[in-house]
Amino acid sequence: MSLRKAAFLDRDGVINVDHGYVSSPEQFEFIDGVFAACRHLQQQGYLLIVVTNQSGIGRGYYDEAKFWQLTAWMKAQFEAHQVKLTDVYFCPHHPINAKPPYQAECDCRKPAPGMLLQAIKKYQIDPAQSLMLGDKKADMQAAKAAGIARKVLVLSGQNLTEADKASADEVWPSIKTALTAL
Repeated sequence: MSLRKAAFLDRDGVINVDHGYVSSPEQFEFIDGVFAACRHLQQQGYLLIVVTNQSGIGRGYYDEAKFWQLTAWMKAQFEAHQVKLTDVYFCPHHPINAKPPYQAECDCRKPAPGMLLQAIKKYQIDPAQSLMLGDKKADMQAAKAAGIARKVLVLSGQNLTEADKASADEVWPSIKTALTAL
């Protein structure tokens, strides 16, 4: 059986503007060019897999049901633009700033690679053919720990230090760069 390739996408700062603990469609503002970029990735044979830390759940700002409602809405927006998100993985944990049962050290909160490793196993993904698009050093660290070959940091999310940028193989202005870089 041949392995597949995937584009792992962080959510806040890559797919949508990171307004902090986004939990409803009214707060969700797509990054310019995200649909065209993801359609291009899909046409290049990449599975599109979202891997997102969601400590807002653990902090009690919103619950898992609200997260899944927003995720269903987001996936429908992609589908309306002829883009299929293969799967969405999330981590609701935080080691300090969360309430039980979410206050925990876990293997899924990036920079840990747990979400990526789950997807790699479930979808028979070849990390050597795959890429991670993230807006934080933690995304790059998770990708490295999961053996993802191409680590891309986008500047559409956080203010990044030179050390953050050094953790990536490439630095792009936003996900829109996928149209010309892949």
